[in-house]
Amino acid sequence: MSSGAGRREPGIGDRLDGLRWNRFHTVALLVLGVGWGFDAFEVTLISNVLGVLRDQWQLSALQMSWIFGVWFVGLMLGAAGFGWVADRFGRRRVFLASLLIYGVFTALTAVAPSYGWLLALRLLTAIGVGAEYAAINAMISELIPATVRGRAGALVMNFWSIGAIFAALLSLILLAVLPPQYAWRAVFGFGAVIALLTLVLRRHLPESPRWLESQGRSAEAEHIVDCISQGRIEFPRSRPRTGAAMPRPRALAGLGTLLRLYPGRLALGCTLDFAEAAGYYGLFAFLPLVVLPALKLAPDTLPWFYLVGNVGALAGGLVVAWLLERWGRKPTVTACYGLTALAMLGLAAVSGWGTPWIFAGFTLANLLATASWVGAYPTFTELFPTALRTTGVGASVAVGRLGALASPFLVAGVGARYGVAVAVLLLTGFWVLGFVAMLVWSWQGLEARGRSLDSLAPDPLALASASQ
Repeated sequence: MSSGAGRREPGIGDRLDGLRWNRFHTVALLVLGVGWGFDAFEVTLISNVLGVLRDQWQLSALQMSWIFGVWFVGLMLGAAGFGWVADRFGRRRVFLASLLIYGVFTALTAVAPSYGWLLALRLLTAIGVGAEYAAINAMISELIPATVRGRAGALVMNFWSIGAIFAALLSLILLAVLPPQYAWRAVFGFGAVIALLTLVLRRHLPESPRWLESQGRSAEAEHIVDCISQGRIEFPRSRPRTGAAMPRPRALAGLGTLLRLYPGRLALGCTLDFAEAAGYYGLFAFLPLVVLPALKLAPDTLPWFYLVGNVGALAGGLVVAWLLERWGRKPTVTACYGLTALAMLGLAAVSGWGTPWIFAGFTLANLLATASWVGAYPTFTELFPTALRTTGVGASVAVGRLGALASPFLVAGVGARYGVAVAVLLLTGFWVLGFVAMLVWSWQGLEARGRSLDSLAPDPLALASASQ
């Protein structure tokens, strides 16, 4: 009998987890991260030019709130719908389609003739960005070795701050050199061009081998892993499909499976995303809808807030990327949500002390808020099984966008009626909700640091097929 008898041959997941970091991983991280950064560019761009749009079209506070509102409706539709699509048809198709949708409709936004057209185009653009949430997070977690999975996922998320910084810088430059009615259009047009160029780069990434294996396409998966192990960044379009096909999830059946087998994980993802989305987007709506009117600041002040605030956010995100592998998911994410709640209270305390204090308070709050969601996404993404990962992430993001949708309206209404401090106290409550969810998970849930995805969540579809 050979010495290897009785040993289990390493599967796709084992091989991916055992790889040393190489050129492929670096390229994948950068390409996925750049796309995510331009999603942030699009999301935060509207906040930078909202004051200009208000003056150009004489918008009321309610109309400005709806610019945020339709965006979050689109994100919710894109995340939920394309989350299922990515589990049904693959991650690669979705992360290519998402950039195409985003790029085309951002280009059209640059020539929007009226407020109504702007709303419609923002909705359609947001559907493309919402698709990114599920596909990008799943892809990076499924390609990266277990020992650095959390750090790599967080580093991709940190491109959000880079995109936001770029949006603020570009807004400042164009608002300074062009008439306001043309400057905001130029910024959207520039973003569309970059998004479509990023699409060309992203075409070189392969399909997730883990997803291919979950679909019974083992030969394709093995070949891609062979290429990854060699550090290659060019992959063939397709290979012969071999092996028995696994049942593909129907739109609601996959969600039902998660509710039945992994209710705690789905609840954690939904709660963390709701808390951070309501708190984070509420914070960014808080500036143009509450702070500017209260302090009588000029509209061109906004990009400075976002520029300085996102430099702090980038610092916070980089620190949490290191802590996810150093401390683990539970203590890192729990601490971030708790500290963000305290930072919101601090921002409320200094809200009447003048512009410099508002700058400082906003920067600290944004640093910790960004650290929270940068840590949260890798944490709940890796807890779902491969065959239903994007369904779980998409459902979590969709629930989160409900918080993001409601938050600007609540912040504007509470701020107008009760003042700046009370509006920030409202935001504090959202972060407390996430903090409590992480306390519960820290007590009863798994610590995923260093563990393989297969050990965290066995594939329910594969198990069901094997039992038949």
